[in-house]
Amino acid sequence: MGEVVVGIDVGTTKICTLVGEVRADDIHVVGVGVEPSRGMKKGVVNDVNALTGAISSSVHKAERSSGYNIGRAFVSVAGAHIDSRNSRGVVGISSPRGVQLSDLERAMEAARAIALPHNREVLHIIPRSYTLDGQDGIRSPLGMHGFRLEVEAHIVTAASSSLQNLEKCIEGAGVFVDRFILNPLASGEVVLTDAEREMGVIIIDIGGGTTDLAVFIDGTVWHTAVISVGGWHITNDIALGLHLPYEIAEAHKIEHGHADPSQVDENELFIVQPFGEEHMSRVQRIDLAHIVQPRVEELFQFVLRELKYSAYDGLLSAGAVLTGGSAQLPGMKHIAADVLKMPVRVAQPERLSGMADQLRSPAYSTSVGLLRLGLIMDREDERRGKFAKVNGGSTHRTVEERRKRSTTQWGKILGNVMKRLLPEDEE
Repeated sequence: MGEVVVGIDVGTTKICTLVGEVRADDIHVVGVGVEPSRGMKKGVVNDVNALTGAISSSVHKAERSSGYNIGRAFVSVAGAHIDSRNSRGVVGISSPRGVQLSDLERAMEAARAIALPHNREVLHIIPRSYTLDGQDGIRSPLGMHGFRLEVEAHIVTAASSSLQNLEKCIEGAGVFVDRFILNPLASGEVVLTDAEREMGVIIIDIGGGTTDLAVFIDGTVWHTAVISVGGWHITNDIALGLHLPYEIAEAHKIEHGHADPSQVDENELFIVQPFGEEHMSRVQRIDLAHIVQPRVEELFQFVLRELKYSAYDGLLSAGAVLTGGSAQLPGMKHIAADVLKMPVRVAQPERLSGMADQLRSPAYSTSVGLLRLGLIMDREDERRGKFAKVNGGSTHRTVEERRKRSTTQWGKILGNVMKRLLPEDEE
Protein backbone atom coordinates (compact mmCIF):
# COMPACT_ATOMS: atom_id res chain seq x y z
CA MET A 1 0.00 0.00 0.00
CA GLY A 2 1.17 3.53 -0.77
CA GLU A 3 0.40 6.91 0.73
CA VAL A 4 -2.38 9.12 -0.64
CA VAL A 5 -0.98 12.42 -1.91
CA VAL A 6 -2.53 15.49 -3.56
CA GLY A 7 -0.91 17.69 -6.19
CA ILE A 8 -2.22 20.87 -7.83
CA ASP A 9 -0.59 21.86 -11.12
CA VAL A 10 -1.49 25.52 -11.67
CA GLY A 11 -0.74 26.39 -15.27
CA THR A 12 -1.53 29.15 -17.72
CA THR A 13 -3.99 27.03 -19.71
CA LYS A 14 -5.24 24.43 -17.22
CA ILE A 15 -5.38 23.56 -13.54
CA CYS A 16 -5.08 19.88 -12.67
CA THR A 17 -5.71 18.52 -9.19
CA LEU A 18 -4.68 14.89 -8.69
CA VAL A 19 -5.28 12.56 -5.78
CA GLY A 20 -3.06 9.50 -6.02
CA GLU A 21 -1.72 6.62 -4.00
CA VAL A 22 2.04 6.66 -4.56
CA ARG A 23 3.43 3.13 -4.51
CA ALA A 24 6.87 1.71 -5.16
CA ASP A 25 6.09 0.58 -8.72
CA ASP A 26 3.35 2.95 -9.82
CA ILE A 27 0.95 5.75 -8.93
CA HIS A 28 -2.67 4.68 -8.45
CA VAL A 29 -4.79 7.72 -9.35
CA VAL A 30 -8.04 7.89 -7.38
CA GLY A 31 -9.17 11.43 -8.19
CA VAL A 32 -8.78 13.91 -11.06
CA GLY A 33 -10.01 17.48 -11.40
CA VAL A 34 -9.10 19.42 -14.56
CA GLU A 35 -10.33 22.97 -15.05
CA PRO A 36 -9.43 25.65 -17.64
CA SER A 37 -7.11 28.15 -16.02
CA ARG A 38 -8.21 31.70 -15.36
CA GLY A 39 -6.20 34.47 -13.74
CA MET A 40 -2.74 33.19 -14.73
CA LYS A 41 -0.40 34.52 -17.42
CA LYS A 42 3.11 33.26 -18.07
CA GLY A 43 3.11 31.41 -14.77
CA VAL A 44 2.21 34.49 -12.70
CA VAL A 45 -1.09 35.39 -11.01
CA ASN A 46 -2.83 38.34 -12.67
CA ASP A 47 -6.35 37.93 -11.22
CA VAL A 48 -6.63 36.52 -7.70
CA ASN A 49 -10.40 36.04 -7.71
CA ALA A 50 -10.48 34.34 -11.12
CA LEU A 51 -7.63 31.99 -10.25
CA THR A 52 -9.10 31.16 -6.84
CA GLY A 53 -12.38 30.21 -8.52
CA ALA A 54 -10.65 28.02 -11.11
CA ILE A 55 -8.59 26.25 -8.44
CA SER A 56 -11.73 25.69 -6.34
CA SER A 57 -13.49 24.07 -9.29
CA SER A 58 -10.51 21.81 -9.98
CA VAL A 59 -10.24 20.79 -6.32
CA HIS A 60 -13.97 20.08 -6.02
CA LYS A 61 -13.87 17.86 -9.11
CA ALA A 62 -10.99 15.90 -7.63
CA GLU A 63 -12.82 15.60 -4.30
CA ARG A 64 -15.98 14.30 -5.96
CA SER A 65 -14.14 11.72 -8.04
CA SER A 66 -11.90 10.52 -5.19
CA GLY A 67 -14.17 10.78 -2.17
CA TYR A 68 -11.38 12.56 -0.25
CA ASN A 69 -11.61 15.92 1.47
CA ILE A 70 -8.58 17.82 0.18
CA GLY A 71 -6.92 19.96 2.84
CA ARG A 72 -3.30 20.21 1.66
CA ALA A 73 -1.41 19.74 -1.58
CA PHE A 74 1.92 20.03 -3.35
CA VAL A 75 1.73 22.91 -5.82
CA SER A 76 3.66 23.51 -9.04
CA VAL A 77 5.39 26.82 -9.67
CA ALA A 78 7.03 28.40 -12.73
CA GLY A 79 7.22 31.84 -14.31
CA ALA A 80 9.80 34.41 -15.33
CA HIS A 81 10.34 35.31 -11.67
CA ILE A 82 12.20 32.01 -11.15
CA ASP A 83 15.97 32.36 -11.01
CA SER A 84 18.84 30.03 -10.21
CA ARG A 85 22.50 30.16 -9.31
CA ASN A 86 25.28 27.90 -8.05
CA SER A 87 26.93 28.29 -4.66
CA ARG A 88 29.54 26.57 -2.51
CA GLY A 89 29.51 25.83 1.19
CA VAL A 90 32.47 24.68 3.30
CA VAL A 91 32.48 23.17 6.82
CA GLY A 92 34.98 21.42 9.04
CA ILE A 93 34.61 17.76 10.04
CA SER A 94 35.56 16.79 13.59
CA SER A 95 33.77 13.48 14.16
CA PRO A 96 36.08 10.43 14.32
CA ARG A 97 33.26 8.50 12.63
CA GLY A 98 33.55 10.44 9.41
CA VAL A 99 31.00 12.61 7.63
CA GLN A 100 27.52 12.49 9.18
CA LEU A 101 24.13 13.71 7.94
CA SER A 102 24.46 16.73 10.24
CA ASP A 103 27.66 17.67 8.38
CA LEU A 104 25.82 17.58 5.05
CA GLU A 105 23.16 19.85 6.49
CA ARG A 106 25.73 22.31 7.79
CA ALA A 107 27.44 22.38 4.40
CA MET A 108 24.12 23.05 2.67
CA GLU A 109 23.35 25.82 5.16
CA ALA A 110 26.69 27.38 4.34
CA ALA A 111 25.95 27.19 0.61
CA ARG A 112 22.58 28.81 1.22
CA ALA A 113 24.22 31.86 2.80
CA ILE A 114 24.03 33.99 -0.33
CA ALA A 115 22.94 37.59 -0.65
CA LEU A 116 19.32 37.70 -1.77
CA PRO A 117 17.10 40.75 -2.23
CA HIS A 118 14.44 41.06 0.44
CA ASN A 119 11.74 40.23 -2.12
CA ARG A 120 13.17 36.81 -3.06
CA GLU A 121 13.26 33.46 -1.28
CA VAL A 122 14.92 30.10 -1.78
CA LEU A 123 12.63 27.55 -3.39
CA HIS A 124 15.06 24.60 -3.68
CA ILE A 125 18.69 24.02 -2.84
CA ILE A 126 20.09 20.94 -4.56
CA PRO A 127 23.56 19.44 -3.98
CA ARG A 128 25.48 18.83 -7.22
CA SER A 129 28.63 17.26 -5.82
CA TYR A 130 30.90 17.21 -2.77
CA THR A 131 34.62 17.70 -2.25
CA LEU A 132 36.36 16.15 0.76
CA ASP A 133 39.92 17.24 1.57
CA GLY A 134 40.49 18.19 -2.06
CA GLN A 135 38.99 15.03 -3.55
CA ASP A 136 36.20 16.27 -5.81
CA GLY A 137 33.37 14.59 -7.65
CA ILE A 138 32.08 12.78 -4.55
CA ARG A 139 28.37 11.99 -4.82
CA SER A 140 27.76 11.12 -1.16
CA PRO A 141 30.53 11.55 1.42
CA LEU A 142 28.57 9.89 4.23
CA GLY A 143 30.85 7.79 6.40
CA MET A 144 34.00 9.00 4.64
CA HIS A 145 36.85 10.40 6.74
CA GLY A 146 38.22 13.87 6.21
CA PHE A 147 38.62 17.33 7.72
CA ARG A 148 37.15 19.75 5.16
CA LEU A 149 33.83 19.15 3.41
CA GLU A 150 32.73 21.34 0.53
CA VAL A 151 29.41 21.14 -1.32
CA GLU A 152 28.57 22.67 -4.69
CA ALA A 153 24.84 23.40 -4.69
CA HIS A 154 22.28 24.61 -7.21
CA ILE A 155 19.92 27.16 -5.66
CA VAL A 156 16.52 27.96 -7.16
CA THR A 157 14.90 31.19 -5.99
CA ALA A 158 11.52 32.77 -6.59
CA ALA A 159 9.89 36.15 -6.10
CA SER A 160 8.26 36.15 -2.67
CA SER A 161 5.30 38.19 -3.93
CA SER A 162 4.59 35.70 -6.73
CA LEU A 163 4.61 32.78 -4.29
CA GLN A 164 2.46 34.66 -1.83
CA ASN A 165 -0.11 35.54 -4.49
CA LEU A 166 -0.28 31.93 -5.66
CA GLU A 167 -0.49 30.70 -2.08
CA LYS A 168 -3.34 33.14 -1.41
CA CYS A 169 -5.30 31.66 -4.32
CA ILE A 170 -4.67 28.08 -3.17
CA GLU A 171 -5.71 28.87 0.40
CA GLY A 172 -8.71 30.79 -0.92
CA ALA A 173 -9.83 27.46 -2.39
CA GLY A 174 -9.59 25.90 1.07
CA VAL A 175 -6.27 24.10 0.55
CA PHE A 176 -2.99 24.64 2.39
CA VAL A 177 0.23 24.68 0.36
CA ASP A 178 2.36 21.84 1.65
CA ARG A 179 5.26 22.67 -0.66
CA PHE A 180 5.96 24.56 -3.87
CA ILE A 181 7.85 22.48 -6.45
CA LEU A 182 9.45 23.79 -9.64
CA ASN A 183 7.71 22.38 -12.73
CA PRO A 184 10.63 20.68 -14.53
CA LEU A 185 11.79 18.96 -11.33
CA ALA A 186 8.34 17.44 -10.91
CA SER A 187 8.14 16.46 -14.59
CA GLY A 188 11.62 14.97 -14.53
CA GLU A 189 10.68 12.70 -11.65
CA VAL A 190 8.26 10.73 -13.85
CA VAL A 191 9.59 11.03 -17.41
CA LEU A 192 13.38 10.71 -17.12
CA THR A 193 15.22 7.41 -16.84
CA ASP A 194 18.10 6.83 -14.45
CA ALA A 195 20.42 6.38 -17.43
CA GLU A 196 19.43 9.76 -18.86
CA ARG A 197 20.03 11.49 -15.54
CA GLU A 198 23.48 9.93 -15.29
CA MET A 199 24.61 10.54 -18.88
CA GLY A 200 23.34 14.12 -19.07
CA VAL A 201 19.91 15.27 -20.26
CA ILE A 202 17.81 18.40 -20.46
CA ILE A 203 14.09 18.19 -19.78
CA ILE A 204 12.09 20.79 -21.70
CA ASP A 205 8.59 21.16 -20.26
CA ILE A 206 6.62 23.21 -22.80
CA GLY A 207 3.51 24.56 -21.13
CA GLY A 208 0.96 27.16 -22.10
CA GLY A 209 2.70 30.31 -20.87
CA THR A 210 6.26 29.19 -20.17
CA THR A 211 8.84 26.59 -21.11
CA ASP A 212 10.62 25.19 -18.06
CA LEU A 213 14.10 23.65 -18.25
CA ALA A 214 16.19 21.45 -16.00
CA VAL A 215 19.60 19.96 -16.79
CA PHE A 216 20.44 16.65 -15.09
CA ILE A 217 24.04 15.38 -15.04
CA ASP A 218 25.58 12.66 -12.86
CA GLY A 219 22.16 11.87 -11.45
CA THR A 220 21.32 15.31 -10.07
CA VAL A 221 20.17 18.80 -11.12
CA TRP A 222 22.89 21.09 -12.48
CA HIS A 223 20.87 23.93 -13.98
CA THR A 224 17.29 25.23 -14.16
CA ALA A 225 15.64 28.05 -16.09
CA VAL A 226 12.24 29.34 -17.22
CA ILE A 227 11.62 30.78 -20.69
CA SER A 228 8.58 33.02 -21.11
CA VAL A 229 7.45 31.41 -24.36
CA GLY A 230 4.98 28.54 -24.61
CA GLY A 231 1.96 27.17 -26.40
CA TRP A 232 -0.05 30.34 -25.79
CA HIS A 233 2.31 32.27 -28.06
CA ILE A 234 1.89 29.74 -30.88
CA THR A 235 -1.89 30.00 -30.61
CA ASN A 236 -1.71 33.79 -30.53
CA ASP A 237 0.35 33.79 -33.74
CA ILE A 238 -2.31 31.63 -35.40
CA ALA A 239 -5.09 33.93 -34.16
CA LEU A 240 -3.31 36.96 -35.60
CA GLY A 241 -2.24 35.28 -38.82
CA LEU A 242 -5.66 33.83 -39.69
CA HIS A 243 -7.77 36.56 -38.01
CA LEU A 244 -9.48 34.12 -35.66
CA PRO A 245 -10.75 34.24 -32.07
CA TYR A 246 -8.18 32.79 -29.68
CA GLU A 247 -10.35 29.79 -28.74
CA ILE A 248 -10.90 28.88 -32.39
CA ALA A 249 -7.19 29.30 -33.14
CA GLU A 250 -6.37 26.93 -30.27
CA ALA A 251 -8.78 24.33 -31.63
CA HIS A 252 -7.24 24.53 -35.11
CA LYS A 253 -3.73 24.32 -33.63
CA ILE A 254 -4.65 21.10 -31.85
CA GLU A 255 -6.45 19.58 -34.83
CA HIS A 256 -4.39 20.82 -37.79
CA GLY A 257 -1.23 22.36 -36.37
CA HIS A 258 2.24 21.23 -37.43
CA ALA A 259 5.66 22.72 -36.64
CA ASP A 260 7.43 21.42 -39.77
CA PRO A 261 5.97 22.53 -43.14
CA SER A 262 8.17 20.00 -44.98
CA GLN A 263 6.10 17.19 -43.47
CA VAL A 264 2.71 18.62 -44.48
CA ASP A 265 0.74 17.75 -47.63
CA GLU A 266 0.35 20.89 -49.75
CA ASN A 267 -3.12 19.81 -50.83
CA GLU A 268 -4.49 19.40 -47.29
CA LEU A 269 -7.14 22.02 -46.44
CA PHE A 270 -9.35 22.95 -43.49
CA ILE A 271 -12.21 25.41 -43.00
CA VAL A 272 -12.16 28.59 -40.88
CA GLN A 273 -14.37 31.61 -40.36
CA PRO A 274 -12.23 34.73 -39.88
CA PHE A 275 -13.38 37.89 -38.14
CA GLY A 276 -15.55 40.12 -40.29
CA GLU A 277 -16.40 37.48 -42.88
CA GLU A 278 -19.84 35.97 -43.29
CA HIS A 279 -18.67 32.92 -45.19
CA MET A 280 -16.22 30.16 -44.30
CA SER A 281 -12.76 30.20 -45.88
CA ARG A 282 -10.43 27.40 -46.86
CA VAL A 283 -6.91 27.43 -45.48
CA GLN A 284 -4.04 25.22 -46.56
CA ARG A 285 -2.56 23.30 -43.67
CA ILE A 286 0.92 24.10 -44.92
CA ASP A 287 0.14 27.82 -44.51
CA LEU A 288 -0.76 27.13 -40.88
CA ALA A 289 2.54 25.28 -40.48
CA HIS A 290 4.41 28.30 -41.85
CA ILE A 291 2.81 30.39 -39.08
CA VAL A 292 3.74 27.89 -36.38
CA GLN A 293 7.29 27.08 -37.48
CA PRO A 294 9.00 30.44 -36.72
CA ARG A 295 7.66 30.56 -33.16
CA VAL A 296 8.71 26.95 -32.46
CA GLU A 297 12.18 27.61 -33.88
CA GLU A 298 12.42 30.75 -31.74
CA LEU A 299 11.50 28.72 -28.65
CA PHE A 300 14.27 26.20 -29.19
CA GLN A 301 16.73 28.97 -30.04
CA PHE A 302 15.98 30.37 -26.57
CA VAL A 303 16.58 26.89 -25.12
CA LEU A 304 19.87 26.61 -27.00
CA ARG A 305 20.96 30.05 -25.81
CA GLU A 306 20.22 29.05 -22.21
CA LEU A 307 22.24 25.86 -22.66
CA LYS A 308 25.17 27.83 -24.10
CA TYR A 309 24.94 30.23 -21.16
CA SER A 310 25.03 27.33 -18.69
CA ALA A 311 28.06 25.84 -20.53
CA TYR A 312 26.55 22.34 -20.18
CA ASP A 313 25.46 21.96 -23.81
CA GLY A 314 28.38 19.64 -24.54
CA LEU A 315 27.64 17.35 -21.59
CA LEU A 316 24.18 16.11 -22.60
CA SER A 317 24.88 12.68 -24.05
CA ALA A 318 21.25 11.61 -23.59
CA GLY A 319 19.99 14.70 -25.42
CA ALA A 320 16.66 16.37 -24.71
CA VAL A 321 13.32 15.10 -23.41
CA LEU A 322 10.26 17.12 -24.41
CA THR A 323 7.14 17.07 -22.27
CA GLY A 324 4.25 19.39 -21.42
CA GLY A 325 1.06 19.94 -23.39
CA SER A 326 2.66 21.80 -26.30
CA ALA A 327 5.23 19.02 -26.80
CA GLN A 328 2.43 17.05 -28.48
CA LEU A 329 2.35 19.38 -31.48
CA PRO A 330 3.36 17.36 -34.59
CA GLY A 331 6.80 18.31 -35.88
CA MET A 332 7.95 19.68 -32.52
CA LYS A 333 10.45 16.86 -31.99
CA HIS A 334 11.99 17.32 -35.45
CA ILE A 335 12.43 21.08 -35.03
CA ALA A 336 13.95 20.58 -31.58
CA ALA A 337 16.48 18.05 -32.87
CA ASP A 338 17.37 20.32 -35.79
CA VAL A 339 17.96 23.42 -33.63
CA LEU A 340 19.56 21.77 -30.60
CA LYS A 341 21.66 19.28 -32.61
CA MET A 342 21.04 16.43 -30.16
CA PRO A 343 18.79 13.37 -29.74
CA VAL A 344 15.22 14.27 -28.78
CA ARG A 345 12.28 12.24 -27.52
CA VAL A 346 8.78 13.17 -26.36
CA ALA A 347 7.82 11.72 -22.98
CA GLN A 348 4.70 11.26 -20.89
CA PRO A 349 4.02 9.85 -17.41
CA GLU A 350 4.28 6.07 -17.20
CA ARG A 351 3.49 3.46 -14.54
CA LEU A 352 0.00 4.81 -13.78
CA SER A 353 -3.09 2.91 -12.72
CA GLY A 354 -6.63 3.75 -11.60
CA MET A 355 -8.19 6.85 -13.18
CA ALA A 356 -5.17 7.30 -15.40
CA ASP A 357 -6.38 7.17 -19.01
CA GLN A 358 -6.42 10.92 -19.64
CA LEU A 359 -3.16 11.40 -17.70
CA ARG A 360 -1.04 9.35 -20.11
CA SER A 361 -0.10 12.48 -21.99
CA PRO A 362 2.85 14.91 -21.89
CA ALA A 363 0.37 17.55 -20.70
CA TYR A 364 0.17 15.87 -17.28
CA SER A 365 3.84 15.17 -16.55
CA THR A 366 4.10 17.95 -13.96
CA SER A 367 0.77 17.00 -12.38
CA VAL A 368 1.83 13.38 -11.86
CA GLY A 369 5.39 14.26 -10.90
CA LEU A 370 4.16 16.50 -8.07
CA LEU A 371 2.78 13.43 -6.31
CA ARG A 372 5.95 11.36 -6.35
CA LEU A 373 8.56 14.09 -5.81
CA GLY A 374 6.43 15.80 -3.19
CA LEU A 375 6.07 12.59 -1.23
CA ILE A 376 9.82 11.89 -1.40
CA MET A 377 10.52 15.31 0.08
CA ASP A 378 7.68 15.08 2.59
CA ARG A 379 8.84 11.77 4.02
CA GLU A 380 12.20 13.32 4.83
CA ASP A 381 10.50 16.03 6.88
CA GLU A 382 8.25 13.49 8.60
CA ARG A 383 11.24 11.33 9.47
CA ARG A 384 12.79 14.29 11.23
CA GLY A 385 9.59 15.24 13.02
CA LYS A 386 9.22 18.66 11.38
CA PHE A 387 5.49 18.34 10.72
CA ALA A 388 2.91 19.76 13.09
CA LYS A 389 -0.22 17.64 12.85
CA VAL A 390 -3.42 19.65 12.88
CA ASN A 391 -7.07 19.21 11.89
CA GLY A 392 -7.19 15.49 12.53
CA GLY A 393 -4.01 14.62 10.72
CA SER A 394 -3.82 17.17 7.92
CA THR A 395 -0.52 19.02 7.63
CA HIS A 396 0.14 22.72 7.27
CA ARG A 397 3.17 24.89 7.80
CA THR A 398 3.63 28.61 7.97
CA VAL A 399 5.29 30.44 5.10
CA GLU A 400 8.44 30.84 7.22
CA GLU A 401 8.54 27.11 7.95
CA ARG A 402 8.13 26.39 4.24
CA ARG A 403 11.08 28.64 3.43
CA LYS A 404 13.29 26.97 6.02
CA ARG A 405 12.53 23.50 4.63
CA SER A 406 13.96 24.40 1.23
CA THR A 407 17.47 24.69 2.65
CA THR A 408 18.57 21.13 3.23
CA GLN A 409 15.83 18.97 1.74
CA TRP A 410 17.68 17.82 -1.35
CA GLY A 411 20.82 17.15 0.63
CA LYS A 412 18.86 14.85 2.92
CA ILE A 413 17.35 12.96 0.00
CA LEU A 414 20.77 12.41 -1.57
CA GLY A 415 22.32 11.59 1.80
CA ASN A 416 19.79 8.89 2.58
CA VAL A 417 20.99 6.86 -0.39
CA MET A 418 23.97 5.87 1.75
CA LYS A 419 22.51 6.29 5.24
CA ARG A 420 22.94 2.57 5.77
CA LEU A 421 26.66 3.28 6.21
CA LEU A 422 25.95 5.01 9.50
CA PRO A 423 25.50 3.20 12.86
CA GLU A 424 21.83 2.89 13.76
CA ASP A 425 22.13 5.23 16.75
CA GLU A 426 23.73 8.02 14.71
CA GLU A 427 21.50 10.55 13.00
